Amino acid sequence: MTDVTEMTGKQIAGLPGPLPPGEVLLWQGAPNWWTLARRALHIHQVAAYFAVLLVWTIGSAVWQRSLDDNTIIPTLLPVPLALAAVGLLALFAWLAMRTTTYSITDRRVIMQFGVALPMTVNIPFRVINEAAVSCGADGSGDVALSLREDAKLAYLIMWPHARPWRFARTEPSLRGIADAAGVAQVLARALAASAAQPVVPAPSPSVPSRDSVAAHPAAA
Repeated sequence: MTDVTEMTGKQIAGLPGPLPPGEVLLWQGAPNWWTLARRALHIHQVAAYFAVLLVWTIGSAVWQRSLDDNTIIPTLLPVPLALAAVGLLALFAWLAMRTTTYSITDRRVIMQFGVALPMTVNIPFRVINEAAVSCGADGSGDVALSLREDAKLAYLIMWPHARPWRFARTEPSLRGIADAAGVAQVLARALAASAAQPVVPAPSPSVPSRDSVAAHPAAA
């Protein structure tokens, strides 16, 4: 995680280019892979499904007294399927963590992500209606951004960095954050400070202008 930093004109890891003059990086971080696997990929539910399937299969074989040397292997078939499914979900969550950077400046939220196709999404404060935080018992969670009606993002492009079940009005989300409440406070303070000041566009050839939501492939 990166705290408040004044790095105008310098290249910062996780950003598509140097920040425009006067823009300040307030926070930067990435999702925790296990939190992302639980909250976005539902790895617990998948594991529970295969566990129930295995218990049901073994229980049925025992009840019918058909569990012997010839039927034990087919009965245990859910085990390798479960290991493969859970392993793939865990691998995707780890890769998503490695390829994702969330950044909050005093003007916008910038999201870089993409396991197969790297993307950069620039969300200026002026298109954000509100931010909602959802925390678990350990303090980890998501910070979802509700956007104006004219600021549209495709759910499939944003997934898994989007609030679940918001297909028509996609809400980009900082997912699997270790200290979701703390990050939400940073964003809330920045939004409040921005609302109290006149909006002055600060275009840059390397960082998208804050005047509109932008999603584009990141440079290789």
